[in-house]
This record gives sequence, structure tokens and C-alpha cells, in this order.
Amino acid sequence: MANRLVRVFALFCYLLYSFNAIANANAVTPGKITGGKQSEHPDWFKESFLDIAGDVEEATEAGKHVILFMHLNNCPYCAKMADENFAHAPYTPFIREHFDVIQINIKGDREVAFDANTSLSEKELARTLKVRYTPTILFLNKENKTVLRLNGYRSVPAFKHALDYVQQQAYLKTSLSRFIEDQQTTPVYAFRDHPMLKNISDLKSVASEPLAILFEDSSCDACNELHDGHLKNPDTLKILEDFNFVRLDANAEDSLIDPEGNKTTAKAFAEKLGLTYRPGIVLFDKGKEISRIDGLLYTYHFQEVLRYVGERHYIKYPKNFYDYLGVRTEAILKSGKSIDLSK
Repeated sequence: MANRLVRVFALFCYLLYSFNAIANANAVTPGKITGGKQSEHPDWFKESFLDIAGDVEEATEAGKHVILFMHLNNCPYCAKMADENFAHAPYTPFIREHFDVIQINIKGDREVAFDANTSLSEKELARTLKVRYTPTILFLNKENKTVLRLNGYRSVPAFKHALDYVQQQAYLKTSLSRFIEDQQTTPVYAFRDHPMLKNISDLKSVASEPLAILFEDSSCDACNELHDGHLKNPDTLKILEDFNFVRLDANAEDSLIDPEGNKTTAKAFAEKLGLTYRPGIVLFDKGKEISRIDGLLYTYHFQEVLRYVGERHYIKYPKNFYDYLGVRTEAILKSGKSIDLSK
């Protein structure tokens, strides 16, 4: 009897060991997020007490504007902009002469006195200003009012246009896009064909389905990069199959009907949308704008913004894209795949 109990116990232990071995063999090692990078801000950024009204007053007395550089820890776009457009730009001396730059961490807890009536933490300020992208660059005039807002990274030449626009106070009489059009005497981009681009002038006729409108113009120094990168990526092209994909010349006076049925032109439509980035992509569904890409995005974020609209995840996550992105990211990592934010 004793021997029989020993044999049964041994069999039980063997089966338990085998079960655990199989379970461990089938266990998925979670993926990792890589590619994040911490911004290194130049030491000439202003050491502000975050009394923004006071900072604006000091800048005005010195004949300067204030720039708020709103960033996030481990944001590759923020690190790229801090390095290329501030620390080591060919126009760094120009920035230092004409602007006071103050960094704001959109998840930070430092107290910010934005104006006489508004005192709140950095992250609360970011929510109040509806910051959705990092970096977000705000240019403030002598009244402490935002005269230009840039959502996301800008190339070195594109950011210089923005700096000139603000420094010359051209915002008093024109838009940034028209300012660039007037300044750019020699085209830097020739429009390129793409098999997925459709020639549709009546956008209302396709408004019931997801619609991606690409805005380009002859001054777009980043458009070739879009065509040679995202628009050659098979995974991205597969996601774009969910859209009617249309390209508009943002400086053209050609007539069109917008997704809401209004008669307009491509130029007027781009200005109505307030789109300052080229190549900007505005995403519509059922006649309404759902989201947009108006700054540099690497592959993961670029594809997921498209998927958010094209697969209509915005219906389940209507508040904002990042609610969807958090769930999507968690699912990918649990499946054992890693995500590189920098490619």
C-alpha cells in the first residue's frame, strides 16, 4: 500500500512538473518600448520662475518674443527638435537674440502663473491649452497671447520660417502659410504621383467613408521624405486602403467642395483648417474631422493615427486618440512584440 502511494505521488509530481514546463514554454515574454530619448535643453534656455506674464514683460522690454517649448520626457520628437532646431541650428544666434525660450514639461508638477487669472501646474496648463502633441511650440506676443502654435516637430528650414514670421510680426497681417509662400521664391518640392492618391474635387461625395487629405505645396521640404518613407511602407499602405486618399495643393486656387459640402478652394480650405504643417494629413469620417497629422511622426505613431480613424476606433475611444493608443500599445506588448518609437 505504501509503495502504491509513493508511485501515485511520484506520478502526480511528474504530471505537475510537465504541466509547468509546458506552461513556461508557452509563456510569452512581453515586448518593450524602445526609442524614447530625453531632451537636452540648451543652457541658454531661460531659467524662469514660470511667471509667464512677467517673462513676457521682460522679453518685450528687450524687444523679444517668448517661446514656450512644451515637451515630454522620453519623447524622440522633442529631443530631435531641442537638438536640431535650438541647440545646434544654423540660426541659434538668431533665436537667442530675438526670443526667450522657456521649457514646460506637459506632465510636470511645477506651478505656472500663466496670467493674472491662471495659476496651475504644468500638466494642468497642458490640458487647458489642449496640448495633444509633443513638442508643442507656443509663440507669445507682448500681450501674452499666442500668435503662432506649432504642433509637433518642424524641420530646420520650416522652423526658421516660423521664427521669421513671429520676429517680423507678420502675424499682424497674414498667415504663416501665406508668409512662407511669399518668402519661398524657388520651389523646393515637385509634386509626386502615388498609386493610392485619388483625384477627387467633390469631397462631399466620399465623405461617408474615411477620408485622408494630404496637403502639400512647393515649399514643402519634408514631402519627399513622406513619399520615400511612409508612402513606401507596405504596412502603412495596407492601412491606407481603408481611406479615400486625396492630395491637395495647399496653395492652389482650384475649386473644390469640402467634406461638409461647402464650395471653396484648396488654399482656402487649408487656411480654414489652420493647417501650418506640410505635408499635413487631415483625417475625416462621416463628413467630420476626426484627427490630423500636423507634425513629424515616426512609423508607429503615424500608422496608429491612421488606424484610429480608418478602422473607426474613434467610435469606441471618442475622447482622444491617446485612449486608443494606450490600449493598442498594451495589447502589442502583451503579444511579445516590441515597439520602437524612433523609426
